[in-house]
Amino acid sequence: MQPIAQLDAELARDLAGVVFDVDDTLTRAGRLEHHAYTALWDLREAGLLLLAVTGRPLGFAEVIARTWPVDVAVGENGAGFVRVTEQAVQLGYHAPEAERARHAALLAHVRERVAREAPFAQLADDCWARRCDVAWDVGERVQLSAAQIQNLRQIIEAEGARCLVSSVHAHALVGDYDKATGALLAGREALGRDLASERARFLFVGDSGNDAAAFSFFPVSAGVANVRAHLGALPCPPRFVSQADRGRGFAEIAAHVLALRGSET
Repeated sequence: MQPIAQLDAELARDLAGVVFDVDDTLTRAGRLEHHAYTALWDLREAGLLLLAVTGRPLGFAEVIARTWPVDVAVGENGAGFVRVTEQAVQLGYHAPEAERARHAALLAHVRERVAREAPFAQLADDCWARRCDVAWDVGERVQLSAAQIQNLRQIIEAEGARCLVSSVHAHALVGDYDKATGALLAGREALGRDLASERARFLFVGDSGNDAAAFSFFPVSAGVANVRAHLGALPCPPRFVSQADRGRGFAEIAAHVLALRGSET
């Protein structure tokens, strides 16, 4: 990883948008840091598209889409997206309704087995707002050990689901989606943009294991400093890294991008 100060001015000037994680990328102890929120407004006012891509529930993604300066919010690690305009609220999902119903039945079995075999695992307190996955708390209100998280992963995968682990949650999900495919879906259906052909024009910023697919997909990527604790879960580490952690790190990355875009050619 290179310091964010090494980001090339030409790359910064060619950016069309920023795709970013939320938990521990913009937040600290669950709270959105004001430096990060100000940075979002600065990026938006500079004309960049903003795509939030989070493991948080789609119900939370709708709040983000309604109240933050973003163009679209992807929730549940790519399961769906929400776009809010003055005319309408647009919802999109990776899987059609009938397939989501089948996924829900499988996840119900996963949830029952985890409760039976891993009683130490507590459901995340945001599950009420989830539509496509189930999440357990591994680092938000409680701290699970690496061995406990591995046990949880084994149960989830034994039932035929996938497991993604972030800095705060372990997710059980069904389907081949992730944050990269979620961004692609939202870009195509909500923004009319082909992020596959434009991937070099979008900067991805994240911090942990469930950002792995996006770090691999976007050639211009940056991690906030706390990403260093999760490099073992990232086959492709971010290209750049900030000095500061969490929301301050995101603000540092945004400030550098904007300074380069405003500099003379």
